[in-house]
Amino acid sequence: MQDEPIDPFAGDPGDPSADLDATDDAGEPLTDAERQDVLEDLADLEIYQALLTPIGIRGLVIECEDCHEPHYFDWDLLRSNLRHLLTSGRPRVHEPAYDPDPDHYVTWEYARGYADGVHDALADATDDGER
Repeated sequence: MQDEPIDPFAGDPGDPSADLDATDDAGEPLTDAERQDVLEDLADLEIYQALLTPIGIRGLVIECEDCHEPHYFDWDLLRSNLRHLLTSGRPRVHEPAYDPDPDHYVTWEYARGYADGVHDALADATDDGER
């Protein structure tokens, strides 16, 4: 199974992104702190997906700092993008998703709060069971 989306221009000599790989702006390697942050995001992503997929959430929405538009990422694409950042030191070129249903995406903050709420509820249930 492929870990990232298939490139529709793979092997095409007219690939509009072919020059991107040849640029000198290869990005610097991530610092240890940045690398740790990405690894933590990947771990969090697994938890969020496990908790939110059963209630119909398909992924996360992120406000793009470059274009100031929301970008909708399904779980697999976001995971693939984070892994790419780990190996290359730079984010992938991206575009807003075509006609996503915003009702099926939540922010990182919402996902984090939801996971914290589930954790707290489980901790309270465990404490009540010990009494």
